[in-house]
Amino acid sequence: MRALAEFIMRGRMQAILVVVVSAALPLLFWLSAAAGCLVLLRRGLSDALGILAWAMLPAIVWWYFGEPRTLLVLLGALGLALLLRASLSWDRVLLCSVALGLVYGLVLGAVFREPIAAMAGELQKLLPQMLDGVHQQMSVDDRARLDSLIAPVLTGLLAALLQIVSLLSLLVGRYWQALLYNPGGFGREFRALRLPLAPAMLLLVGMLMGPNLGPQMAMLTPLCSVPLVFAAVALLHGLVAQGRLAKFWLVGLYITLLLFMQLTYPLLVVLAIVDSLFDFRGRFERKQGSGPANGEG
Repeated sequence: MRALAEFIMRGRMQAILVVVVSAALPLLFWLSAAAGCLVLLRRGLSDALGILAWAMLPAIVWWYFGEPRTLLVLLGALGLALLLRASLSWDRVLLCSVALGLVYGLVLGAVFREPIAAMAGELQKLLPQMLDGVHQQMSVDDRARLDSLIAPVLTGLLAALLQIVSLLSLLVGRYWQALLYNPGGFGREFRALRLPLAPAMLLLVGMLMGPNLGPQMAMLTPLCSVPLVFAAVALLHGLVAQGRLAKFWLVGLYITLLLFMQLTYPLLVVLAIVDSLFDFRGRFERKQGSGPANGEG
């Protein structure tokens, strides 16, 4: 990873080569976004625009052939990188990623309207089996309302996936920046990430109340959960760094996320909300008499 980061920062042509090739290849658009984030974070927008314009070319070609995700992730990750460079605030970046996810949802809902509708129709047929006897006990109005939420929730899940990829691309770019110019800075910065109580409660309200604001706003449920999950992962990394948890917990976290995401994901959401209330890392640091450390700006 360090060799690739050094190659990107070696010169303009090297950076253009990486962002263009990775944007052109299937499933590597995240790498193009990460490289673009590195250039923007280190050199600023004015120096990065010429390089990023080249990355737009294959992304626009992909969009022409019905694949908008390359351009969406590239623009989204760069927008978040610009915000991070200006504010140096990861919690603000996470909160703004929800608005970015809504944009993703609107675009994906328009581009993939028919496939999403077809998938929603198949899920509607499976609902009586999935909900067992509960579905039969529901009223006609409740069933109609449930059916109307399926397509927006599917769209929200797809948008949340791009939201996660955009944040991960930014994390990789920030990690590369610290690796080259401020070793250890990214780790301290990420482990200090914590959502304040008010934003965490706002995200919780969005998750729970989104479907009540209208079928299309059901997208908020998966989108609002993403910042909380990132905050929970940062919490666990912070507790391990403080010595309050063994490194085995991190190994177990990522394994269970891969194998049992439907169980682990909600637990991480709850953990982030509890941490916003009690600030586990801050309590331990105050007892130890240590202060926070920030990464490179």
